[in-house]
Amino acid sequence: MRVGIVCAVFPFLAGGLTTAQPAAADSDAGIAPFSAHYVAEWKDISVGTSDLVLTQDVQPGQYIYKWTISARGIFRLVYSSDLTQQSWLKIVAGHVRPEKYRAAEGSSGVSLDFDWDAGHARGMSENKPVDLPLQPGAQDLMSIQIEVMLDLKNGNLPALFHIVDKDEMKDFIYTREGTASLRTAIGRLDTVVVSSQRTGNDRILRMWFSPSLGFVPVQAERWRGGKLEFAMRIKALNGQKAP
Repeated sequence: MRVGIVCAVFPFLAGGLTTAQPAAADSDAGIAPFSAHYVAEWKDISVGTSDLVLTQDVQPGQYIYKWTISARGIFRLVYSSDLTQQSWLKIVAGHVRPEKYRAAEGSSGVSLDFDWDAGHARGMSENKPVDLPLQPGAQDLMSIQIEVMLDLKNGNLPALFHIVDKDEMKDFIYTREGTASLRTAIGRLDTVVVSSQRTGNDRILRMWFSPSLGFVPVQAERWRGGKLEFAMRIKALNGQKAP
């Protein structure tokens, strides 16, 4: 299963698109539901699409975050099934606490439940049992994106995150690299640039977050050995495209 590989790519309005403003943020959580559509590029060739949707669950401060990736063209021969990932999470004291995570690609899947009282994440990964001790602040492959958005909003992005990836707990270093004005399909946006890298790994994921859009990710690039491997660029937000 390629869940971990694809997630590493991601795993996210000025210029006249004034109708695509995000919904009002939850006053307690400080995060706003949104729906974003992206195109995936490999060597300047469009190879797929991606959709990120954050919705508020029944209880205040509870959210569902879903990511769907669909290949196109010749990549459809390799990635014949859509990849879907979903995280159920809470916002507690200004930080994300994942409760469960699900991923599916064809007949393969990952199913994890976070038991914070017992301090363990348990479930199945590709038909193998998982039982991992949880460290404070641990995230799953989806919830980490919302945590980074909140941390940027509050101005306190940590340098290190513990992330559950299938049947492993991995450490990633996060670095706020600065700011950049970015031309996108929904207009020119001022962004904050953040990079993440697993300790001991030469792959770097670089992400552009837009403060004016509630820190929704508008672009992501994965680099390895100084070469661009893969990119995702926003095409629409909350159903609205550039005029």
